[in-house]
Amino acid sequence: MSNNAILVVNAGSSSIKCSLFASRENATLERVYQIDITGIGTQASFLVKDVMGAHLIKDYLGTTTHENAFSVLLDWIAQRQDINLVAAGHRIVHGGIKFTAPVLTNDDIIHELEQLIPLAPLHQPHNIAPIKALRQIKPDLPQVACFDTAFHATQPAIARTFALPRSLTEQGIRGYGFHGLSYEYIAQTLPKVAGYLPKRMIVAHLGNGASLAAIKAGQSIATTMSFTALDGLPMGTRCGAIDPGILLHLLNEGMDLKTLSDLLYHQSGLLGVSGISNDMHTLLNSPSQHAAEAIELWVYRIGREIGSLAAALGGLDALVFTAGIGERAAPIRAKVCETAAWLGVQIEDSANEQFLPKISTLNSQVSVWVIPTDEEKMIAQHTNSLLYLASS
Repeated sequence: MSNNAILVVNAGSSSIKCSLFASRENATLERVYQIDITGIGTQASFLVKDVMGAHLIKDYLGTTTHENAFSVLLDWIAQRQDINLVAAGHRIVHGGIKFTAPVLTNDDIIHELEQLIPLAPLHQPHNIAPIKALRQIKPDLPQVACFDTAFHATQPAIARTFALPRSLTEQGIRGYGFHGLSYEYIAQTLPKVAGYLPKRMIVAHLGNGASLAAIKAGQSIATTMSFTALDGLPMGTRCGAIDPGILLHLLNEGMDLKTLSDLLYHQSGLLGVSGISNDMHTLLNSPSQHAAEAIELWVYRIGREIGSLAAALGGLDALVFTAGIGERAAPIRAKVCETAAWLGVQIEDSANEQFLPKISTLNSQVSVWVIPTDEEKMIAQHTNSLLYLASS
């Protein structure tokens, strides 16, 4: 017997990461397959794993395009007797001012999403490409766009406004925020783990891309990323918040825009400061003083931003760690919590080292949690909801 399934797509310039979620009788969605297509444009490979992580198939596709890669993927799905593909959901980095909730795509929607490419030139084209490719191959398949910016649409205007001429603000130069699908998932999941939703919480999405969000009564009121995903915390290879005068100086000294963009996005952050790696595991195990300085700077900046967001919230009831580093690097969680001790944060070392869901002490004024994020499941839920609305 086949299960109705939703394909969740997160596409980059040379890779397509997908999950298949089956809809069960109790209306829950369960991940059944993980598909990774890497090396698109060069030597592509097609890898399928089951929910336990066992490799089911690994094929080499040679030089291929996104559209050809999707053809291989859809052919594989068609051969599965346990899967009946009913829709696809896509992660779209930027929704601009208009798209503050998931939407069923059509030609007009795709055109509007393409108009947002200047706001996220490194991500948006690759997010849109799979929608167009799937429409060519399977035109009747419903496709849903889910936006990384949407969760932050609840922020007050004052939190999203730069001190620039009003005419620029009206053109869309404002804070948008990112990692919204991750924050939305945590806001939905934490009450199931904790038994309640903390009124004032900061979620630390700490991975190669990193940001913090202040969430009040389940809604985003402030976040560290703003107009682009370059702002806020230093990241694996991104600089984070920087004095704009430095950029003017570099341009005045003859650096061109392409070189400057590469510097800020790909050569800075943990990699730039350490001179070794953007991988936190590598840095934590390195004897290099520069590696230690990169970690120290990162933790310091996280601590400062926690203070800023706590001020925006008017206090703090809970701190949540998520994403790759947040979920797996106990030493980083401990260091970050030390910087937040002034807020009443106290953690139990053994709970932290055992990766328990709650790592704060009984006396801590702020509860501290480690909650794995699942942006793909969030996309599957949104897609499923829109399918239900469209059919009712």
